[in-house]
Formats: sequence, C-alpha cells, structure tokens
Amino acid sequence: MQTLHELLQQNQQVAIAAIAGMGGVGKTELALQYAIQQCNSYQGGICWLLPKSEDIGSKIIQFARIQLDLNPPKDLDFSAQVQYCFRNWREGEVLLVLDDVADYREVKPYFTSLSSRFKVLMTSRQQLGRIATLSLDVLQPEAALELLKSIIGRERFERENQRNPQVGLQLCEWLGYLPLGLELVGRYLARKPDLSLAEMRRRLEKKRLEQPALQEAEADMTAQRGVLAAFELSWQELEDALCKGGVTPPLVGCLLSLFAAAPIPWVLVEQCLLEEDGEDLEEIRDDKLLNLHLLQRKGEGIYQLHPLLREFFQYKLTGLDKAEEFKHSFCKVMVAVAKDIPQTSTLEQITDFTPAIPHIAEVANNLIQYVSDDDLIWPFFGNAKFYTGQGLYDQAAPWFEQCLEVTKRRLGEEHPDVASSLNNLAALYYYQGRYSEAEPLYVQALQLRRCFLSESHLDVANSLNNLANLYYTLGSYSKAEPLYVQALSLRRRLLGEKHLYVANSLNNLAELYRSQGRYSEAEPLYVQALSLTQHLLGQEHPVVVTSLNNLANLYYSQGRYSEAEPLYVQALSLTGCLLGQEHPDVAQSRNNLAELYRFQGRYSEAEPLLLEALSIRRRLLSEEHPDVAQSFNNLAGLYQSQGKYSEAEPLLREALSIRRRLLGEEHPDVAQSFNNLAGLYQSQGKYSEAELLFVQALDICERSLGVGHPLTIMVRSNYAIFLRQAYR
Repeated sequence: MQTLHELLQQNQQVAIAAIAGMGGVGKTELALQYAIQQCNSYQGGICWLLPKSEDIGSKIIQFARIQLDLNPPKDLDFSAQVQYCFRNWREGEVLLVLDDVADYREVKPYFTSLSSRFKVLMTSRQQLGRIATLSLDVLQPEAALELLKSIIGRERFERENQRNPQVGLQLCEWLGYLPLGLELVGRYLARKPDLSLAEMRRRLEKKRLEQPALQEAEADMTAQRGVLAAFELSWQELEDALCKGGVTPPLVGCLLSLFAAAPIPWVLVEQCLLEEDGEDLEEIRDDKLLNLHLLQRKGEGIYQLHPLLREFFQYKLTGLDKAEEFKHSFCKVMVAVAKDIPQTSTLEQITDFTPAIPHIAEVANNLIQYVSDDDLIWPFFGNAKFYTGQGLYDQAAPWFEQCLEVTKRRLGEEHPDVASSLNNLAALYYYQGRYSEAEPLYVQALQLRRCFLSESHLDVANSLNNLANLYYTLGSYSKAEPLYVQALSLRRRLLGEKHLYVANSLNNLAELYRSQGRYSEAEPLYVQALSLTQHLLGQEHPVVVTSLNNLANLYYSQGRYSEAEPLYVQALSLTGCLLGQEHPDVAQSRNNLAELYRFQGRYSEAEPLLLEALSIRRRLLSEEHPDVAQSFNNLAGLYQSQGKYSEAEPLLREALSIRRRLLGEEHPDVAQSFNNLAGLYQSQGKYSEAELLFVQALDICERSLGVGHPLTIMVRSNYAIFLRQAYR
C-alpha cells in the first residue's frame, strides 16, 4: 500500500496507477484496503466505479449529483457535463477507483485533462501501456500460510501441523499461493471443522477446479466469483481477441497447460507448433497471454503458467478438437529432447537441458499413452541419463525402475526395449555398488538381446561389455577378459576402428590388463583409446578425462610418477571445469592425485584432496559404496605413513567392513584391506593380529589373482618382511 500511495503521488499533473495481475491475485482487495486506509487523505472524496458494468461518464455524473449536489447544465453535451463535474468537485485531493478496466481506451478520454488533485487508480487483468503500474504477484509461501492460519484458526492449524508438519504448505502450494484460492479454501475449511487439511488437499487433487471449495465466494468477501468464474473472464477476452494464423490465444494457453508446472522454454512451444508462424505465436504470447497476466515471463525465453491457471487451461483443453493432436505433438517434442541428453553431461549441457527435465517427466508420468512403442523408453531414459551423468544416482533410480515397469506392461516380458531397460537399471545398480542386484539384470538383458537380435548386434556387444565391467569390478578377471575381447571384436566389426564404443572397449581391456599387472599389454591400448577419444571428441570432454586418468593410473602402477602427475593434474582440472565440483569423477580425480602425492611423501598436499574426495563420495553415493571404502582406505594410508595410527585404524576397519559386505570375502580389494590393516598392526607391534591378516590377504590374492600378480607379490613381500621382523 505504501508503494501504491507513492505511485499515486508521483505525477505532478495526474497520477494514474494500475494494479495489474491475474484473476484472484487480490487487485480489488488491495484497492479497497488502500481506499479505507487513505480515506482521510482524500478530502475531495473517493469515487468507486465499475467500467465493465456501466458507462463511466454517466456514473461520474450520477455520483456528482447524488454525493456532491452538482447539477451539470443540460444544454452541455455529455462530455462537457462530465468535465463540469470535475471542475466543480469538492475541494481537496480526490481518489477515483476504476475497478476491472478491460479497455483503457474507453475510459482514457474522461481523465486526460484532469487537475493533478485527481488521482485515478485502476485495477485490470491487462497491462495498460506505459501507465505507472503496481503488478501483483501471488503471495510468498510464508504469507500464504499466515493467511490460511488466520482464516481457519491458529489452534486448529497447529493441531493438524503436529500430525503432518508439511500439510499446510502443501495445500498452499497446490493453490499456487493465490489469495483468492487460499481465502475460498480457508473459508470452506472454517465451515467444516472436522475436515482435515490433508483431506482437503486430496479432494482438490480429485476434482481440481470443480471442487466445491473453489466454486463460489461468500457474501462478505470482496471477491464476487470463485476461481473458475474469475478465470472465465480472462478466457472470454482471449476468445474475443483477433489474431493472425491458424492457432488462437485460447489454443496456445491450452497447449501450455500440457507442460509441467515449471518454467517453460518458449522454443519448446514453437517446436510443438512448427506449422505456425513464429511472429504470430510471439504476438499471442506477448499481446494476449502476457498482457492478460495469464502467463509470466521468468527469464530470457522462459515463461510459466500459474498452477491454477494451468489447471484451468487443462480443464478447457478437454473440450477442444485439437486436444489429442496437441498431446501427441508435445510428447514428440519432449521425446526428441530426451534423446539428445548425453550419457555424461558437462556443466554447460546440464544448464541447457535442465529447463526441459520437468516437462520430460510430465510426459513420463502423465502422458505416456501418447508416446509410441518405439519411443516408449525415452521419457524415462532421458531423465535417468540426466541424473546419472551428474552422479545423482538416487534421483536416477526411480526413472530406470519406472522405465522397466512400463515397458514390461506395454511390450511384454520379451522385447528388445525390455532388455534395454534391464541393462540400464543394472548399470545404475553397478554405479551404486549394488553388484548382487546388477548381475542378474545384466545376464537377463544379454540373454534377451541374443534371443531377439542375433549374436552380431551392437546391443549384444554392449551387454557383453557391461557384464564384463561388473566381473572386473568384482575381481573375476577370468570371467571378464573373454567378454571384453568379444565385445571389442564385435564393435570393431560393426562400427569400424574410429568409434567411441571401440575406444571404450580398448580402455576397458587395458584396465583389466593393468589390474592383472600386464602393463606392457595395457599401455598401447590406453594410448590408442586416448588418441581416439581426443580425435573424436576434442581435448575437453569427460570421456577424454577418463582416458587421461586411466593412463596416469598405469604410470602410477609402474612407479612412473613424473609421467603420471601431469596427467592426473590435467584430468582433475578438466573434470572440475566440465562436470562441476560435486561429481563422482571429480572425487576419483582428487583421490588419484592424492595417492600419487602420498607415495611421494607430499602429505600436506595429499590430505586435503583425500578429505574432499571422501566428502563428495559420502554426499553423492552413500556410506555403503566401494568408492567410500577406497577413500577410507587411502586416507588411513596417509595417516599411517605419518605415524598417526590411532586415526588410521578405525578408517581401515571401516573400509574392510564395507568391502566384505559389498564385494565378498574373495575380492582383491578385501585382500588389500587385510594387508593394510596387517601393516598397521605390525607398526604397532601387534604381531599375532598382523600375521593372521597377512595370511588371509595372501591366500585371497593367490587364489583370485595368481602367484605372479603385482598385488600378490606385494602382499607376499610385506608378509616376508613381517616374518623377519617378528621372529628374528
């Protein structure tokens, strides 16, 4: 009200302020409260007029006769009589309120030559040109909650809030924080003391805008209409609007209602209406929908419908001939966007795709019946890729799981897309360290693909590669190698030498060879994979970073630290720039560089990197993940190197515990944990405990890796040193 008062005082000759906004936002209520508050300031009186329901000039003359005892000469023409009333108006400042102006041009002639003591306040759902405007938005969540409390009673609200702390905010959110909706629902609840807020929200979800609580205003309310009726006035103005092209303003509003209740990139709207002229759509958007406050501009090229207006336009869409066409078109556009989302997104790509994600989700959740069988997996897989690529596996999981459920229901248990859904869900479980859940899904996907697609199909090669990744991670190298070799051979035959899938296979096989200590076989594969990815993707790409890290790991394993360090540093820098600091790959890069520093005795440089890697992994992955165990293990190694045994021991114990639970008793990482904990006990003189662990570690290594593996050799050497020290 203070801002409104200032607006009305600013112009020296005549101050015209407009309170604009969508129906139900509180324009009339604000004007009324302002008039009541400022009644003593306007000694010349307050005149309230309704332009839509009456001729404004006649009402001004009628007001002057009744309230001011003015009688304009009848020999004057109509316009002159109105001006006579203004010239002879009571002394003092005057407030003229024009409530719900539909066309400013119709009222403008009466006020162009007014004395500056007349202040004209208009409410309108339209923008009124360059007139000073106070635009009203919906309430802030806290204010909306306060309004609801004040209507239903604070004691009742607090009682319900104790049972369900979020129910009040959820109800306000459903109503879009619109004052009219809040007041109507609040009064409805006040009339029904036994109706809970949770049940009220369920009823709104079921009947939407036709729910009785939103239908009619009570007699003592400033608003005279329910939400649906208030929006109908704007709908009528849309229907009356003249426009070019085949699509009308009401149709565009209905199309917008298919999008999620989130900001909408306008380019997606244009893609849904490719046959329409872009300038015509722009005119409908700016001159009709925005002008009537039926749409809000949220940023450059970004627009949004209020939640209740979205409900209203969906309500109107059900009766339109184009409803089915619009739904198919919208789904087709969002499927195309979903297909473009990369497996691993850079920060720039995340920014580009983020606005589309809720709209892809809308298709998956509410419009999947309008997506063809061929595209069925994409609304789910698109969102899943978006979150997986950022390391947000918990947010990706529901999309993968829902994809499998929907494809099975529509396509049957035995279908190539069901195989893809199984494979994708297995990949997620693999990233989460849920290996026992991933394996049967990978195996089932491979069997289905072999059955439906033949042995020489790219999807079969991908399944072989993914299953090999799992076996490699589980330390089952003898199972992984033939699958890797077969996948590489298939990919080369189907795709040629210069393809990313081929580079991926080269890298994976090299990783296996490195883990087995077959360094001379691994290095040329790593170099070839790095060269190929750089050629295909350029120097700055997440896949290139992975290749840099892997080659650096090889050099580190060989003790070639001066060659490893620049690659690790380059990988860490690129990963942070491309993926952001909160990403599993950033944690891995920090861990790798820290390990190099630790072995070089550069402890002060290693510790902050290890701590940050652990922190990122805990936030993104959970406490029960192999990467978290790796961080515990490496941080403990740093403390042990510094003689901080009391800090190292609990970390080593936790790493061992996680690895045994996730990987089983026969995994090389478990052997490594036994070896590390044994070394700690040896340093503390706890020889009986250390010996038992050394024996267990060596036994696992010899059975799982063989007697000539680097890890086996290292454990055997450590055990021999222990024996000489303990029994000399």
